[in-house]
Amino acid sequence: MNNLFFKINLNKYGELRRHIESEKRSFLYAFFSYILIFLLALGFVVKLNADMNQRLNTRKTLLKSIREEIKTYEVSGEFLSRNDLQRLATISTQRIFWSMKLVALSEMITDNIAITHFSFKNGNLSLYGITRLDKEQNEFVLIDDFINQLKNDEQISKDFPEIKFVKSQKDLEKDVEIIRFQIDCISTEFDESGGLK
Repeated sequence: MNNLFFKINLNKYGELRRHIESEKRSFLYAFFSYILIFLLALGFVVKLNADMNQRLNTRKTLLKSIREEIKTYEVSGEFLSRNDLQRLATISTQRIFWSMKLVALSEMITDNIAITHFSFKNGNLSLYGITRLDKEQNEFVLIDDFINQLKNDEQISKDFPEIKFVKSQKDLEKDVEIIRFQIDCISTEFDESGGLK
């Protein structure tokens, strides 16, 4: 007679239980990891929000102080308009330094030609001069040479790029025949009404 044998695995329940506990542990690890990541992200967002609120409050405080300062200027009569500020900026960047120009002008004057006076109005520097009538030398050549010297001098030409002869007339000074002349140096920094551009 044949003997029948049955193989019974008594550890099957223990393996199943270990497998369930392992899955439970994996689930708990994943759950707590997600909770931790969520809390870290939430903390970062809260901190970022707090920083933005602080910056916003700082800007509001600064804006309020600027508005109060503007009001004090308006009340005190020291208020500067936008046009005033633009005009001030234009004047500070486009002003003319006369001392260097006068030195350059004095170096160009010779024995044959002299500047009697000059004026500056509406962006035009008008030079009034005299030269002696001489049969051996053409006085208009002297005046033309003087104009070319003005055009070639950096101190004069940088603020007055257009230099032109305006008029001349014969005159008698202490029994000496002379020619009076006018030369205009025109600035491009002034508009037609005489104001700064």
